[in-house]
Amino acid sequence: MQTLHDTESRSEPVGAHRPLRRRRRREAVEAYGMLAPSIIGFAVFLIAPIAVVAVLSLYDWNLLSDPEFIGLENYRDLAGDERALQSIGNTFYYVLLNIPVQTALALLLALALNAKIKARNAFRVIYVLPWMAMPVALGVIWRWVFDPAYGALNRFLEVFGVDGASWLTDSAWAMPVIASVNVWQYTGYTMLFFLAGLQAIPAQLYEAADVDGASAPYRFFKITLPLLRPAMLFVLITSVIGSFQVFDTIHVMTAGGPAGSTATLNYQIYLESFTQRNAGYASMLAVILFAIIAVITLAQVSFFRKRTTYDFS
Repeated sequence: MQTLHDTESRSEPVGAHRPLRRRRRREAVEAYGMLAPSIIGFAVFLIAPIAVVAVLSLYDWNLLSDPEFIGLENYRDLAGDERALQSIGNTFYYVLLNIPVQTALALLLALALNAKIKARNAFRVIYVLPWMAMPVALGVIWRWVFDPAYGALNRFLEVFGVDGASWLTDSAWAMPVIASVNVWQYTGYTMLFFLAGLQAIPAQLYEAADVDGASAPYRFFKITLPLLRPAMLFVLITSVIGSFQVFDTIHVMTAGGPAGSTATLNYQIYLESFTQRNAGYASMLAVILFAIIAVITLAQVSFFRKRTTYDFS
C-alpha cells in the first residue's frame, strides 16, 4: 500500500529540478542579453544593407525620381555591358597580380623576422608602417613617383640613360603599378599574421627534425607550411576580400584609366552610382561582387578544411 511518505519522496526530485531549470533560463536570458548588441549590430549594419541592395538591384533608380521595379532587367543588361565586364576582368587581373606576390613576400619576411637577428623588433615596426598610413595619402605620393613627365622614378632612370615608361597612362603598366603599390602597403601587415603563426609552432618539432638530420627545405615543407595553414587560410581570405574591394588607390592614382584598364568592379559600382546616377544597376553590380567574394571564400574554406591542423600538441 502506497503511503503518503512514499508519494512525497517520489515527488521531491521533480521539485528539486525547478531551481536548476530557472537558473538555466536565467543564464540563457543573460547570455542573449549580452549578445544582443552584437546581434543587433550584425543585423542592422550587415544583413539589412545586403538585403536592401539585393532588392534595389531589381529597380531602375536615378537617385532623384521614384524607383521603378524592372525585375531582372539589370542582370540581363550586364551581358551586353562591355565596361562592367571589363571591370570584372580587371578585378580578377588585379587579384592575380596582388595576392600571390603579397602572400609570398609576407611569408618570406615572417620567416626572416622569426629568426634571432639583431633589431628584429625594429624591422617588424618598419615593415608595418606603410599599412598604418592613409591609402589616399599614399596614392597621391605614388602618383607623383610614377608620373611619366615629372615623376621621381623616371627622373631617377634618366640618370642612367633609361627612358622610363608611361606608368600610369599606359594600359599595359597601369594595373601592375597599382598592384605593386598595394603589395608595398599591405605586405608588412600580412607578415604579422604569418609571424604569429610561426611563433605558435612548437619548437620541439624542429628540435626533433634536427636530431633526425632533416634539411631546411624538408622542415619548411613538412613542418612549417602544414602547421601554418590556419594563418594561411586567414591571410588568403582577408587579402582576397580586400583585393576585390580595392578603391582608394585606383581612384587617386588613375581614376580607372587609361581607357578603363584599372576600373575594377568596386570602382565601376562607384561610377554607376555617383557619376551615372544608376543606383539600381550599381546595386546589381554590388550583388555580383558579393556573390563572387562569397564563392571564392567558400572555395578557400573548403580547400583548407581537410588540410588544416589546429592542434599542435
